[in-house]
Amino acid sequence: MTTATVGAPGSPRRYLHSLWLLSARDLKVRYATSALGYLWSVLDPLVMSLIYWFIFTQVFQRSVGHDPYIVFLITALLPWVWFNAAVSDFTRAFNKDARLVRSTAIPRTIWVNRIVLSKGIEFLCSLPVLIGFIVVAVFTSTVPISFNWGLLLFPVAVLLQTALLIGLGLLIAPLCVIYTDLERTTKLILRVLFYASPIIYSVSDLPGIFSELAAFNPLSGIFTLYRVGFFPEVWDTLSVVVGAAVSIGILVVGIVVFLRLERPVLKEL
Repeated sequence: MTTATVGAPGSPRRYLHSLWLLSARDLKVRYATSALGYLWSVLDPLVMSLIYWFIFTQVFQRSVGHDPYIVFLITALLPWVWFNAAVSDFTRAFNKDARLVRSTAIPRTIWVNRIVLSKGIEFLCSLPVLIGFIVVAVFTSTVPISFNWGLLLFPVAVLLQTALLIGLGLLIAPLCVIYTDLERTTKLILRVLFYASPIIYSVSDLPGIFSELAAFNPLSGIFTLYRVGFFPEVWDTLSVVVGAAVSIGILVVGIVVFLRLERPVLKEL
């Protein structure tokens, strides 16, 4: 990772080994006391998808999105769950393990990257839900799914989202230690961001200038990359280009800010 060498000295191999151990610990703690275990990785996006599918197809006359709508929904809901869970955990990244953060010799970016990795693994483990709905849609939907070259961009979306999350984590985690009210503020922003991101709709569904403004939300471009392999009509060059640029920009800003705030954070913990 780009941030592997930021902070206290340590070999990349040691860093990656520690990163994997911490991420594996997070996953074990999450599922060790759960009877359903892995199923929790898929239940949240599955239930959300079914709720929105029911509301927009059975209750109201849907005028947004593309058919089959359940596949359209879940291609954005799965990465949104990853994004939402990671950003929520960033607000407690240092306070949760304050003693280890103070005493460890490993670069302290690891407390951010472990969240990105563990939540990313949960995202990958939830992809069978998407595959399952695609299979069902292929055999039952009156509107066929258009598989195309855009499927090659799915991994690009994962990499861009990883970069975006690392950058946001390096910003949010230290700032939440210094400004404690930021944790609640972040939760409110996430609620607004859900509806401000093209999850239940696509960028092209937005009227006039709103479609251009949506491009400055990096999730617009990232979700477009996730979807274009199944829905080529959602392609929006402006959203993709701006989304990629903003994601990389946030990563760079995050690294710079983290370097400046690392010492003040250690004093606060």
